[in-house]
Amino acid sequence: MTWQNYFWQNEDECPSQLSSADIVLRQQLESSLGKFFFEKCDDTIKDLLSSCRWYMKNNANAMTLVIECPNHNTNWLILEKVAPMASLLKNMASSAKIRICPPDSKTTPHEIRVDEVSVYRYW
Repeated sequence: MTWQNYFWQNEDECPSQLSSADIVLRQQLESSLGKFFFEKCDDTIKDLLSSCRWYMKNNANAMTLVIECPNHNTNWLILEKVAPMASLLKNMASSAKIRICPPDSKTTPHEIRVDEVSVYRYW
């Protein structure tokens, strides 16, 4: 194996552990994605999101909008807005999903991929 081949093979591999700089960069990316998404939302969705804890997560597989609902009523209202939120996310990333966490921690969160958005348009 030549020095060049060895160099490029190691360069292409993912690091076994993230550095503190990697972690900070990921947090900044997620924050920027969240701000960009929020700016694109209509006022109704902005109001709903403002009543929840929400954030963006980004990993190698997909970008995820995580919404933690404070009560069942808000959870239902968020579910009704899945289609427009998914459409906005799909414009940002083709492999994105929305995870809606109900207020009851014993209940399983709903997770919807943006490419499944047509199923939710008629709620």
